[in-house]
Amino acid sequence: MNSARLLERFLRYVKIETTADELSGTSPSSPGQLNLSKVLYNELLELGVKNATLSPQGVVFATVPPTVAYHTPTIAFFAHVDTSPEYSAHNVNPIVHTNYDGSDIVLPGDPSKVLKVSEQPALKDNIGHSVITTDGTTLLGADDKSGIAAIMTAVEHLLENPEIPRGPIQICFTVDEEIGHGTDAIDMSKFKDTACGYTLDSEGACRIDSETFSADLAIVTVHGVNTHPSVGKGILTNATKILSEFLTLLPPEMSPEQTADRIGFIHPYSITGSVAESSCRIILRDFETTRLTEYAELLEKIGEALMEKHPTCRIEVKTQKQYRNMRDGLVKEPRAIANAIKAVEALDREPIMSVIRGGTDGSLLTELGLPTPNLSSGQHNPHSPLEWTSLEEMELAAKTIVELAKLWSHEE
Repeated sequence: MNSARLLERFLRYVKIETTADELSGTSPSSPGQLNLSKVLYNELLELGVKNATLSPQGVVFATVPPTVAYHTPTIAFFAHVDTSPEYSAHNVNPIVHTNYDGSDIVLPGDPSKVLKVSEQPALKDNIGHSVITTDGTTLLGADDKSGIAAIMTAVEHLLENPEIPRGPIQICFTVDEEIGHGTDAIDMSKFKDTACGYTLDSEGACRIDSETFSADLAIVTVHGVNTHPSVGKGILTNATKILSEFLTLLPPEMSPEQTADRIGFIHPYSITGSVAESSCRIILRDFETTRLTEYAELLEKIGEALMEKHPTCRIEVKTQKQYRNMRDGLVKEPRAIANAIKAVEALDREPIMSVIRGGTDGSLLTELGLPTPNLSSGQHNPHSPLEWTSLEEMELAAKTIVELAKLWSHEE
């Protein structure tokens, strides 16, 4: 595996801003995503993948041809080009800390930002590695450009080593995963004969995620009554203040700050508005899909109580389905998880079976009929200026892809 090319790819990819924009109404939701997709499309052609395509929406698709003469199942690998809108990705300045010594890392662009080993214990597993961070002013984009770099490097390695047995391997880079639209622009007919897929979008190394949250989005809108404050007595109804009151009534024990493991949460993350109308976007998450209905009903009850208290306001709570736990769909293809375990073990590593407190394109793909568990890509602490990755863990992800290609070449 050519680790120098892997590093070069990753550093090049993260410098292309691809922040998703859930309010744009376009696909992709931001022009930078299409810019990176064009880079990936051209790079696949340069590697010799002759059938690579790029859709107007920025979805890159290609099939790496088999090297075995007999029939084997087709498998697919996915990663997303967009980065989270929760933190800036403008002018990303990645820093490579070669031969990392295990100490806290002060980020030079903003020395108040410090990667502390006490808060990021996974750093201890990367002593001696090339650890890659931001400069503290942006997120890094390892979610999911580490996955993209691993897939591209694995493709290059397989093409340069045709003696490695493999069946047909599909590659797909998606857009707008971070805002719940990762599969909207995928032509699923291309996967009608595919046995399973794998997203390279989990943290660290050797993780195999077989469950995700189920997720809905709730949009709470408070309609107030605006007038000049000089004559506001008995007339003005301040939507901003009522929305603030709404948020204080959310149970604190149901926030992501207070939950872990298999416990879901209610998380307000974006507020806009004025006296006349204020709105908040709230994500609802739980491993048990039925709980999402309970969370939505709780929001409705809070809204009803506030309308009774403030009879001149009107509060709307609208929910939208986002994605569902991949657990049930994975039982359709048990070899997906079984071969992922074997692939990690083939690298003399211990597989880490886990659930992910979030979602991936795999959640949606599995719901659409393509069983797609999630594998490590080397990313850590995503959506944050303290995001980081490891070259060696990205390389391990690429090697896992190669091992999966070998394993599936022996399946019927």
